[in-house]
Amino acid sequence: MATAQPVLKVENLTTSFQGDDDWLPVVRNLSFEVYPGETLAIVGESGSGKSVTSLSVMRLLKARTSKIEGSVTLNQRGLLGLSEKQMREVRGNEVAMIFQEPMTSLNPTFTLGRQIAETLKTHRGMGSKAAREETLRLLEKVRIPNASARFDEYPHQFSGGMRQRVMIAMALALKPKLLIADEPTTALDVTIQGQILDLIKTLQEEEGMAVLFITHDMGVVAEIADRTLVMYRGEVVESGDTADLFRDPQHPYTRALLAAVPRLGSMRGRSRPLRFPTIDRQTGLANEPRESAIQVDARQTPLLSVKNLSARFPVRGGILGRPVGAVHAVENISFDLFAGETLSLVGESGCGKSTTGRAVTRLLKPYGGQIDFDGFDVMNLSKTDLRAMRQRIQMIFQDPFASLNPRMKIGDALIEPILQHRLANKAEALEKAAALMDKVGLSPDMMRRYPHEFSGGQRQRICIARALTLDPKVIVADESVSALDVSVKAQVVNLLLDLQESMNLSYLFISHDMAVVERVSHRVAVMYLGEIVEIGPRAAIFDNPQHDYTRKLIASVPVPDPARRGIKRHIKADELKSPVRPLGYQPSTRNYRQVSEGHWVLT
Repeated sequence: MATAQPVLKVENLTTSFQGDDDWLPVVRNLSFEVYPGETLAIVGESGSGKSVTSLSVMRLLKARTSKIEGSVTLNQRGLLGLSEKQMREVRGNEVAMIFQEPMTSLNPTFTLGRQIAETLKTHRGMGSKAAREETLRLLEKVRIPNASARFDEYPHQFSGGMRQRVMIAMALALKPKLLIADEPTTALDVTIQGQILDLIKTLQEEEGMAVLFITHDMGVVAEIADRTLVMYRGEVVESGDTADLFRDPQHPYTRALLAAVPRLGSMRGRSRPLRFPTIDRQTGLANEPRESAIQVDARQTPLLSVKNLSARFPVRGGILGRPVGAVHAVENISFDLFAGETLSLVGESGCGKSTTGRAVTRLLKPYGGQIDFDGFDVMNLSKTDLRAMRQRIQMIFQDPFASLNPRMKIGDALIEPILQHRLANKAEALEKAAALMDKVGLSPDMMRRYPHEFSGGQRQRICIARALTLDPKVIVADESVSALDVSVKAQVVNLLLDLQESMNLSYLFISHDMAVVERVSHRVAVMYLGEIVEIGPRAAIFDNPQHDYTRKLIASVPVPDPARRGIKRHIKADELKSPVRPLGYQPSTRNYRQVSEGHWVLT
């Protein structure tokens, strides 16, 4: 690689933002090179300066509030001295960028085909017909099924994974020499993530592109990167060949990142959930992860029992908006949850996991079935009983920022449920809130702050504390760690396991992260298109998966092993089938086969 000229050369890059009195540097003295056909990964937690680095290279930061110093050279041409007009020519033509959230990067009022074609018309001077033909070729190149029929569809009609494919097609439209991918798979389901990684590898081989891949997922780094650069608080703490870095990490922070990566297969021979190892970032010393002390007794009466649960939503059409069909979001599922147990619901977006969680907490009214929870017939509750039931079952949502009132101080958010349910006076509620803050690893003094003054991991801890204010018996954790950095995710998972042990909590753990699910679960239920296709003890599901879809989920998990670099999964690039059914549709009776004790698979 080093004999060729680098596509991108960054020297002593320092990026600062305007503070109250002075410029505050967030990236300091950063230097690296990316060569043709090479993938360089920049890894680190949120706030480490990864995305600011990519935005500095693209010159996408506001000039009034930011200052970029050093040297950025693309194809031997300095970028920092170019005018904005010249930079517009560089962007797209020579360097393209894929952002983390495709929905915010696409214009919701234009069709996807038009948005890609517009790029070709503007930069290549193509006519409408030629631009359409080239757009269709690009959509097919990124493996979008039935591209010609989808040319005139809007962003909201595509799944997250397919929208990300469109963003890749748009980035590749002008055949750039450098592709910057900023967390392009973080928000995606594991199977979609696998498809996107395969796609980037294939396109890189075909086009000879250089790729700058920004992520916090060390499993993704191992599979895609030739070289890796580790950032911490705006500085590079370690860099080098990916295989060498994984085999013998030198810096304590790199060792901490690698130790926090959940690895499939690490639970073999264990019957109970296992905490993640935690590492002191200054010394690099790790503690031995402790196994959960809770032993679940499946002979007892379940705390939560769900029988033949269905959830449907009407689809309306015509001038009068009459029902023309229904979304069969959840169809005839059954499971039990015991005291002190973690039952994980896994599957891709749209499979019905979150709908199931909302149905058992009665945040939505199910279409049919039976839910018994701690003596309550959940399907037939009065307002008074529903209120009493919700004291005992609480929910933690995926986005902690959206779950907290931005105008309400944290202390007020914590005491509100206690006061609403009239369980204590204000002084007692504040005392309890302070104790819960301490329990989740935060200082009680922080109760005077607002949500925006906390990091993502701290906000999720606050949401966990709020869920505990009413002393629940069951917590529904809906993708509660999916959006967190790998080391923060490990801390929050450890906290959940500590709380389960000390308070005998039961968790309905909803996730698409199979590696985390393997770590925290007693049992696992795999959902596909509204149905449970396989359910059983965690060891049985991971060591002996029976359903094709379960095998597909497990095979899609990125493995933190550089030896897998270049391996492609060849996952079929299809979308989850539509759960919309016509009026009067009656699902066929489904049968389950018992594989072993407690392990059932849909036939």
